[in-house]
Amino acid sequence: MLQHQEHEQILRHGGTSFTFVHEGLEHALELAQNEAGDKDVLIAGGADAVQQFLAAGLIDELQIDLVPIILGDGRTFFEDLPTDLRLEPIAVMDGPGATHIRYRAVR
Repeated sequence: MLQHQEHEQILRHGGTSFTFVHEGLEHALELAQNEAGDKDVLIAGGADAVQQFLAAGLIDELQIDLVPIILGDGRTFFEDLPTDLRLEPIAVMDGPGATHIRYRAVR
């Protein structure tokens, strides 16, 4: 998880762990890629984190899980995106209570 301050790793029952990274996006991605090996790296976070990765050109694909529940206010997901970025739809999948939309990030 991206942090502005140092934070100790959190270990959960069953082997799940959360590592907090405060050295920037590129460092966080490098750590995740080293850990993933040949597997895909997924970024789960709010609009701010995703927008930073998109602006840096570090995202190949984007999936939005659209759930029709209003939780309050927050940051608009598509604000402040680079003007040369286009999100090309790849797939739309309906599920119980949500619609999942996958895009390819194209510059």
